[in-house]
Parts: sequence; structure tokens; C-alpha cells
Amino acid sequence: LKKTKVTPTSRQIYFVWCYNTFKIMNISKSPTEKISSFLQAIAPNARLEILLAIGAEETCVCHLEARLNYRQAYISQHLMALRKAEIIESRRKGRFIYHQLKNPALLDLIQQAATLNGIENLVPPSMPEECRCPNCITPTGE
Repeated sequence: LKKTKVTPTSRQIYFVWCYNTFKIMNISKSPTEKISSFLQAIAPNARLEILLAIGAEETCVCHLEARLNYRQAYISQHLMALRKAEIIESRRKGRFIYHQLKNPALLDLIQQAATLNGIENLVPPSMPEECRCPNCITPTGE
């Protein structure tokens, strides 16, 4: 048997393009699916700790490392997932990337979840007395 290469016509390509575009446009998530995706994004324990450590302020990864005692790579993976879920936003200043919550009301949601589980006062991880990150060390090294 002789193999022949079949090339689609422009009409066939247009049909497939229209079908795929229509299919993608009609796959919007329902409100409950959106809520479920959001809750799944913040569900892992490490991500909740990161969100609490960020709090209502802006912080860099080195401060998260100091507060949480996790490796930088581990924190960065979770930050990437939170960014993809549009829960946090980041900005670069020089060599450092600062992260903050897109909506600080998320902290209220976490506190309400804690209250539902019998935890009255959810305390975010504290910053160690002496942070050795480049932002905290003075230029003279003191």
C-alpha cells in the first residue's frame, strides 16, 4: 500500500477552529466549580501558613523562609500555585520579589474557617528576632 499524505483543506481547518473555539467558550465553570477550585488552591497546610505569614502586608520570600522554616524552593512552588489561582500578586523590586494578597478579605475567610473548627485566635507565624535576609541586614553588616 502506498501512503499518501493528507492535507486538510482550508474549509476543514476553519471548521475545526470554529468547533474548538465554540467548545472552549462554552466550558466556563459554574459558580460552585469556581468556589471549589479556589478552596482547593488554598487547602494545603503550607499554603495556609504562607497566606497567614503574608497577611495584609507585602512580604518577600526570604521573610517567609525565616517565619516558616521551609526551603525557598518549597515556598516558591506554593507561591506559584497561589499566583496561578490569582490569590496573590507579585512585584519585583531589584533582585527581590514581593508578594501580597489580592484580596485581604481572604484572611477573614481563614479566620472564620478556624472559628468553625474551634480555633478562636489563629495566630500567624511570627518573625524571628534576628532575620539575616538582605532586606533586614544594614549595609554596614550590623
